[in-house]
Amino acid sequence: MDGDALHTIGDLARLTGLTVKAIRFYSDRGIVPPTGRSPSGYRLYDDAALARLDLVRTLRDLGLDLATVRKVVNRETTLPEVAAVHAAALDARIRTLRLRRAVLMAVAGRGATHEEMDLMHKLARLTQDERRRLIAEFLDAAFGGLDAGFAGAARSMTPELPDDPGPEQIEAWVELAELSQDPGFRSGMRLLAEQHAADRADGGVTVPRRDAVAIAHDKAAPALEAGIAPSSPAAGPIVDAVVAEYARLVRRRDDDELRRRLLTRLEAAEAPRRERYLHLLAVINGWSAPPSLAPALGWSVQALRARMAG
Repeated sequence: MDGDALHTIGDLARLTGLTVKAIRFYSDRGIVPPTGRSPSGYRLYDDAALARLDLVRTLRDLGLDLATVRKVVNRETTLPEVAAVHAAALDARIRTLRLRRAVLMAVAGRGATHEEMDLMHKLARLTQDERRRLIAEFLDAAFGGLDAGFAGAARSMTPELPDDPGPEQIEAWVELAELSQDPGFRSGMRLLAEQHAADRADGGVTVPRRDAVAIAHDKAAPALEAGIAPSSPAAGPIVDAVVAEYARLVRRRDDDELRRRLLTRLEAAEAPRRERYLHLLAVINGWSAPPSLAPALGWSVQALRARMAG
């Protein structure tokens, strides 16, 4: 065959791998019209039609609809323009599929109920503005109405899911959003914030500085490393040092009431879900994992209880 040879639909099917039915479909809709007819009335196509059909097949394989395919092959729009639009659409689709995958993995991992799955699905589908409003409302419930020093804490606890998040970030977002809506977690965070606010007010300051948690952690961490049991006599002086520094912080004398107050602060801060929130926040924002305060706080709580009981 020379360059001017004409092809039947059967020829095109063999050359392109498409079915005769598919080629006839494109031909009937004017996307790949026949060049002419044989004496017996069969449709014939030239090499340009063959090239056009190859383009149509490629575009359809990429997921373009027929209307867009027609515009491309008729040169009503350029291929780069179409490619850019559809690449963006595929990105959106990929993000949606990742969100759905995260929900399904969470459901499979925790044995969620139908109600929990519905909630997780709704959380995963939120827009960026909706996510920000949800978290802003949670943070307002935790810190709203307290002194201005908590504005920085609220900012540092705000998750920012990137435009193209990875699977772990999506899963972390779903869990964090669900956690932020839990009434028990909210009340615990509010209690902790109010306790810190009370300590700062008693200390005569309204700006962030070392608090009871930081004091206890700094004293307890070396004791843990040294293998000192919280109920042992060696823990006594460490507890006394924590109490004394806390007393200076809040401008109170060291007495039973102060020790009960300190114990309440440390028990609130020791809550596992608070630390879980901070871990999920780091995953979402791409930060380094925060060090766990739980071991030192747990040691401090046990040591303080033992000291008060003795």
